[in-house]
Amino acid sequence: MNKTIVVRNDMTETVAAPWGGLTWYASGKLGNSTELTVGRCVIKPGMSNPLHFHPNCTEILIVLQGTVMHTTDGGESRMDAGDTITVQSGFTHHATNIGNTDAVLFVVFPTPDRKVENE
Repeated sequence: MNKTIVVRNDMTETVAAPWGGLTWYASGKLGNSTELTVGRCVIKPGMSNPLHFHPNCTEILIVLQGTVMHTTDGGESRMDAGDTITVQSGFTHHATNIGNTDAVLFVVFPTPDRKVENE
């Protein structure tokens, strides 16, 4: 990619879910990255995103707001704002919002075409 691409807010991809949702800001699908997928995950209080794994990539999550319990094949980790977790490809995981406000997570994948499979 030899150019600068601006993706306006109305051009992002938002996926709503009963537990919260995802907004994608950069990806191959959006046409503004050939190397990464970047997004934001919001999880409502008391809710969890589905147990899932990524067969083709690692996932890095940074808690921007709130408190989550992140469950992986390796156990559970309480995460507060500023904490980061790296989940290797193939490991099942999900986050549960254990706080009283929305949990906001910044998510990055080292591929423009992340795959996801639910357990």
